[in-house]
Amino acid sequence: MPAAARCNSKYLAVGVRARMGRDGPGLGRALHTVVWCLAARRTRGHSGGMIIGVPKEIKIGEQRIALTPAGARAFSDAGHRVLVEAGAGAGSSFRDEEFTSAGADLTDVAGVWRDAELVLKVKEPLPEEVARIREGQTLFTYLHLAAVPELIRGLQARGGVAIAYETVERSDGSLPLLTPMSEVAGRLAVQEGAHYLGAAYGGRGILLSGVPGVPHGNVAILGAGTVGLNAAKNAVGLGADVSLLDINLDRLRNADDVFGGRVITLASNAFNIEQVVQRADLLVGGVLVAGARAPRLVTEALVRRMKPGAVIVDVAVDQGGCIETVRPTTLLEPVYTLHGVLHYGVTNMPALVPRTSTFALTNATLPYALALARKGARQAVSDDPGLARGVNIWRGRIVYPAVAAAIGEEATPLAEVR
Repeated sequence: MPAAARCNSKYLAVGVRARMGRDGPGLGRALHTVVWCLAARRTRGHSGGMIIGVPKEIKIGEQRIALTPAGARAFSDAGHRVLVEAGAGAGSSFRDEEFTSAGADLTDVAGVWRDAELVLKVKEPLPEEVARIREGQTLFTYLHLAAVPELIRGLQARGGVAIAYETVERSDGSLPLLTPMSEVAGRLAVQEGAHYLGAAYGGRGILLSGVPGVPHGNVAILGAGTVGLNAAKNAVGLGADVSLLDINLDRLRNADDVFGGRVITLASNAFNIEQVVQRADLLVGGVLVAGARAPRLVTEALVRRMKPGAVIVDVAVDQGGCIETVRPTTLLEPVYTLHGVLHYGVTNMPALVPRTSTFALTNATLPYALALARKGARQAVSDDPGLARGVNIWRGRIVYPAVAAAIGEEATPLAEVR
């Protein structure tokens, strides 16, 4: 029987129980196999494999995890060692035992950052995490660096390789690792917006669906990308009157086909934005420029002209926001009121539904993470141009143009630093 099969936990348990009822030498052989397998697990990752680290997310309200037990099994089966911080999966309803059963080892936060060659996260590292990054260590996570110059400088100083989920880009321009969280965030934007329209929270007291004899609520959505389309799906499903704006007419044509004329599609320009914002009970910002700061489409002066008690949900807030008055908030304190309008600026909205979000995210990220582990960062990005576009910083050098522009520097071509 192959060694890998002999190390299956079910096989070991059955084998040991069987030997206990037989001769002493048989029991000795079974126990020897157990010891051999445990030693192999401890050393896995040092002989051709890689050590993968998964720390617990520490951003306020963040409950997602960057790897599921199924992902841990995939790495383990491929000969890599997986270190998971104890309790890291609790927020997504994964028990520590599920990870250990899948071949992972539990450790503390220091052990993850100290020993891992590839660190998988969900959100950008906070200052205390940046301080743990080692020179040459690869970090694979959402970064959104254009809006946080201090994080750019911090990652440069540590000398690691920072690969951002949100800038991994296929040849057709699609963003495969941003899409799943944009789908979640777009749907949540309307769900949360409808919640805060309730009078108990300071909203206008509007039911988006209306009732017979009462007008439906009005929802305006800026951007017809993944966020915008998913927001429109939920808004239409709730029975709201929906306006969807974008500068890309092909996207608007697609939206018109998808919704069968139930959504008003408008070319995005200053005049049309001004009109829909003043009508809106709920305004959703879903504008993205990959890797760069979001454009400001709604000014403070225009917010002042919105209906009292209207709600703004800016999904682009983690890229700086497309609405001037929106600032980052947390899931613990998600809203504030300015000029009589409720503002929702949570930068990690999908963390509100962490189990759904973790599965959606890791379904997309795991193949790329496995490639990084199998080949190493240098070879993996050389073989995959889409993954190469995810590299924001390589050992202290900024290689992603939009990130460099955010701090007034020129990007260094990736080919020159690898």
